Amino acid sequence: MANEFDLDVTFDDGEPDLSALSAIELQNAINQLPDALRRVAHALLVDKRTMSDVSQELGIRQSELVTRLHRARHAIAEAL
Repeated sequence: MANEFDLDVTFDDGEPDLSALSAIELQNAINQLPDALRRVAHALLVDKRTMSDVSQELGIRQSELVTRLHRARHAIAEAL
């Protein structure tokens, strides 16, 4: 993850690969997430918005946004 984002946020468990999911599968999985994760995942994974834009809209630091995205990706991978 350190290669993907220019923030001081690292995770030991890496990121699951969600690229095999269709747009419908991804959206259905995102819809099952808690609101805080759902809003982040939808904005970044579906709408393809920037980290800066989403963090400003949600009123959270980018490091928190990255953490929520990480949790959302893992929750999606576990659900499927």
